[in-house]
Amino acid sequence: MTTFDERENAFENKFAHDEELRFKVAARRNKLVGLWAAGLLGKSGADADAYAKSVVIADMEEAGDEDVVRKLAGDLGAKADEAAIRAKLAEFYVEAKRQIMTEI
Repeated sequence: MTTFDERENAFENKFAHDEELRFKVAARRNKLVGLWAAGLLGKSGADADAYAKSVVIADMEEAGDEDVVRKLAGDLGAKADEAAIRAKLAEFYVEAKRQIMTEI
C-alpha cells in the first residue's frame, strides 16, 4: 500500500468516525430536549422516556433540525415557542456533546 493510499484510508476513517460522533450527539441532544419537553407536558417516567424517543425518531424525517422543531412546537403549543425550542436545542447540544465525549 502506498503512502497516498494510507492517507486516503486515514481520511476516510476519520470522516466515518466524525459522522458517527455527530449522529450520536444529535440523538442524545434530541433525547435530552425530548425529556425537557416531556416535563413541560407533565409526563414522567416511562411516558417521558417514550416521548423523548419519539423526538429522536422525528429527527429522521429530514436533514437538519426543522423536523424536531416542528414536532416540539406542535406538541408544546403555547408552553414554548420556536425561539425557546431552538435555545434548548443549542443548550442540550453542548450537554450531549459533553456526555458523549466522556463516554468514549
